[in-house]
Amino acid sequence: MKLEIIIFFVLLVDSIGAMIISFFGDDKWYKKYLGVFAKYFPQAKGWSVYYFLLVLWIGYLTFLT
Repeated sequence: MKLEIIIFFVLLVDSIGAMIISFFGDDKWYKKYLGVFAKYFPQAKGWSVYYFLLVLWIGYLTFLT
C-alpha cells in the first residue's frame, strides 16, 4: 500500500470520529476527558463537516492520480 493511501484513511477515520463527537457527543464527556484540549478546541459541527469535506477532496485527488 502506498503511504498517501494510508494517510488518507487515517485522516478519513479521524474526520468521521470528529463528526460523530460533534454531532452526537455529550459536551460534558468531551470536557471531562479532553480537559485543556477542549478549552482551546471546542466542538463545532461546521468545522467538523468542513474537515470531512477537505479529507474527501484530498482522497479524490489522491485516487484520481
